[in-house]
Amino acid sequence: MAINGIYAGSFDPITNGHLDIIHRALKIFDTVYVSVIDNIEKDPLFSMDERINLISNSIQSDRIIVEGFQGLLVDYARKKNIFNLIRGLRAVSDFEYEFQMSLTNRSQDPRIDTVFLMTEQSYSYLSSSIVRQLAKLNGNISDYVSDYVRIKLKEKFNGSKRIT
Repeated sequence: MAINGIYAGSFDPITNGHLDIIHRALKIFDTVYVSVIDNIEKDPLFSMDERINLISNSIQSDRIIVEGFQGLLVDYARKKNIFNLIRGLRAVSDFEYEFQMSLTNRSQDPRIDTVFLMTEQSYSYLSSSIVRQLAKLNGNISDYVSDYVRIKLKEKFNGSKRIT
């Protein structure tokens, strides 16, 4: 019987910290669903289709399924019949929020379990918002995202000019 997990997030854009969590999750789960949330409370830089494309071009594996969803993560988990959620932690400050979300998800469906994975120390300060800000100001982001994401960020902030 396959053991699958869902790693959900906005991934706007996906960073090397996210990729680190995905690689770690593949050591635990047979298949990891990298699930892009269409969060109505956020104004994303990239559309859902663009974010799915960024993820798909940053990590390839027949054990990773990338797709988007709307609504509650618990409803998505029920639809997929997958009740293992994967969450990345950068610092202790992340834990309080993630712990609260984990308990909330479990209160919605007692089958939900959350696996917390600590990111690599070198990514502990990294977030998508920091990457977006650096990219917008022409900062060096090559250590923070895949080459594909770096190019797409540069295109986005430079009026879709082709970056080499």
